Amino acid sequence: MSGAGGAWAWPGRHAAARELDAAGIADPALRASYALCRRLNERHGRTYFLATRLLPPSGRPFVHALYGFARSVDDLVDLSPALTPAERADRLQAWGRDFLADLEWGATSDPVSRAVIDTARRWRLPSSYFADFLDAMAMDLTVTEYATYADLERYMWGSSAVIGLQMLPILGRRGDDVRTDVLEQHAIALGMAFQLTNFLRDVAEDLRRGRVYLPQESLREFGVDRERLARGVVDEPIRNLLAWEIERARGLYREAAAGVDLVHPTSQPCLRTALTLYGEILDGIEERDYDVFSGRVAVPAARRLSVGLRGWREARRARQRSAAPAAPATPTASG
Repeated sequence: MSGAGGAWAWPGRHAAARELDAAGIADPALRASYALCRRLNERHGRTYFLATRLLPPSGRPFVHALYGFARSVDDLVDLSPALTPAERADRLQAWGRDFLADLEWGATSDPVSRAVIDTARRWRLPSSYFADFLDAMAMDLTVTEYATYADLERYMWGSSAVIGLQMLPILGRRGDDVRTDVLEQHAIALGMAFQLTNFLRDVAEDLRRGRVYLPQESLREFGVDRERLARGVVDEPIRNLLAWEIERARGLYREAAAGVDLVHPTSQPCLRTALTLYGEILDGIEERDYDVFSGRVAVPAARRLSVGLRGWREARRARQRSAAPAAPATPTASG
């Protein structure tokens, strides 16, 4: 197994087509767009793609579409090294303006956006969630550090929390007794837990791009500055800094885990698998004595396979006991 797609090998040659059939997506152009988003998720998502495969087939294309949107925007920000920050900002602004206009109109010529817009309209996802994500990505072109954790939270709202909120209608809820505001708080915590984990894992990579996401107030508390991080030597101040932020992330995971039982039973194995595998990235940082400089910490493929198999068995049992969450039959105006 290698690469993002190699993290999990599922039987069957036509899984993508079966998912689209289950989701009721018949239009050929839409099917091609959703298939493209699925390939993006499979190629780049790794843990995210594995967890998505544990959802009922009828929900998977929409999650692939949301991933495709996030990936496309992220690539505009980070994969244009020949452009100046101002040029990348102009490019992102133009793309975002076109996307939001297309979202309001309900049609587009962009193949990834076509699936995203269809997903947003089917599930009545607020356009503000997409606008907030675009705003957060624009911050990556001008903001290189965050003074306080509260400042970082404002960035993470757009970069990760809204993604958790976009997922909620697709995941469904356990029953009508589950309060929306409670479910949303758990979803926000989940998105932020994943994001903070990425920040901890990618300290060196982000630094090469000129960014330090860990709050400056935390760096000062433990006697760490940008120059110390740039040396790439794990010393006691850096260990203490990372240990502190790891505990903060684990607190978010605990808050998120408390909401897993509130979503639809057929969606719970997906969330548990994602929580386990992302949480184990933190374990891996600790096991490497907080060395986040010599290479990216990753959950071993054998472990991903083991957790994925367990999640697949749980997902199969859940689908035998309960039908998948209801999905809108046709696109409707976004909220």
